[in-house]
Amino acid sequence: MKRNNLRQLCVAVSGALLMSMGANAMADSTDDIINALIAKGVLTEEEGALLMKGRTGEKEAAEAKKKTAVSAKYKDGIVLESGDGKNSLAVNGRVHFDSRGYDYDSSDKGAVAPGATGADTFDIRRARIGAKYKFGDFYSGEIVFNGVGGAPVLDTAFLNIAWWKPVQFRVGQFKMPFSLEQLTSSNNIDFVERSYVDAYIPAKEIGAMVHGSPTKGVTYGLALSNGNGQNGTETDVSVDSKDIIGRVTANLAEIMDNKNMVLHGGLAYAKGDVSKSDGEAAFGGDRRTEARGAAFFDAPNIAPVAGVSNAIDRSRLGLEAAAAYGPVKFQTQWLKSSFDYKANAAQSVDEDINVWYAQALWTITGESWADRYKEGAFGALKPKNEFDPVSFKGGAWEVGARYSKFDASDFNKPANALTNIGNFAKADTLTVGVKFVPNNHVRFMLDYLTTDFNDGIGGTTALNINGERESKERALLFRTQLAF
Repeated sequence: MKRNNLRQLCVAVSGALLMSMGANAMADSTDDIINALIAKGVLTEEEGALLMKGRTGEKEAAEAKKKTAVSAKYKDGIVLESGDGKNSLAVNGRVHFDSRGYDYDSSDKGAVAPGATGADTFDIRRARIGAKYKFGDFYSGEIVFNGVGGAPVLDTAFLNIAWWKPVQFRVGQFKMPFSLEQLTSSNNIDFVERSYVDAYIPAKEIGAMVHGSPTKGVTYGLALSNGNGQNGTETDVSVDSKDIIGRVTANLAEIMDNKNMVLHGGLAYAKGDVSKSDGEAAFGGDRRTEARGAAFFDAPNIAPVAGVSNAIDRSRLGLEAAAAYGPVKFQTQWLKSSFDYKANAAQSVDEDINVWYAQALWTITGESWADRYKEGAFGALKPKNEFDPVSFKGGAWEVGARYSKFDASDFNKPANALTNIGNFAKADTLTVGVKFVPNNHVRFMLDYLTTDFNDGIGGTTALNINGERESKERALLFRTQLAF
């Protein structure tokens, strides 16, 4: 009788101890303890089985609770994540604070009306806040607002559906599949401002896309968009066709399983109609220098004509290439934008704008470009060691140079005299820059740019800049950047 009472007491105590281990107890340890008690005769097999059953139910309840629990962490931003890691919400943002100074070289003298172009200035270039989200194994996206220029403006908003990784679907407002330079985030671009190429590509537009990576080192994207730029919708009922946009890339180094190199090549094409009623925007708008200074090219503004199609057939062809080994990268892009339209019942016009750039960069502190490349674009420069202001060591340093060319000489031909344009049809810009990245969230950039204007339209020999006649622009740009 006493032995039975002792056994019951042992069973009760053992059960209480085992249950008190809670969700953090290791399953193997619990099983070992129960088996040891059975082996020593403290518990019968039936009593051990009963305890094991209780533990199994508790573990299942703890696992279910863990999956639905939400935890907060910091990983390049504030992240809320479910216990199973399948659902998350990450807050992200960026602030780009710029300083721009200009030194114009007066080449022609003469009385001209005062102008306000190219003033030295401080500028909040970008101020964005948003969130990236993921639901389950197949759904993700991002929504971002830009606070520059008054009331917040929708910058990005999309849902990505990845039922099958090689063939994913995306809907909303997002970056179209076109241009290595554009698909590299503004947080990670090589110089303070993108090149002339960026002004003529389809960037963030409203539409739908199928995209993916069908095999290692190869990416593709095919999209339909409104073709009217960020937050742009169709407005001209007579010109409502969608733009079709496509891009394919290959990284030969990745295909050959070389992890130290990037050998990237890409081809992109876009075609669709834009409306004459869009004015200068139909031709990409007036063109400023890469330093955001003087507007040297006045885009056409074609007035609609009764009985003549209001559509401008616009096509864009882009080529891109990048080669990188270790800390050195060479990159180039070329883009041809073609505009075909009826100026009036008697005249058909076909005009092109050609832009291109070539650049070279060297990361002095040795960080590899291959580590930054993923799925057809380059990511952030992350220092091997964070900068320590006490010892003055750490951080990443990078230097680079870029030459870019703008050529709209088609618009300066006598046969195209009906187009309403002005100033210069050509410009070339040389940029040299240095950047310092103390950690993954902050970077400083200093660029010097010199731009020459050529091929004056209608006898133009100089621009009116701040009341003086100028044919060249020199600029110094400095950016302080915070991103998370």
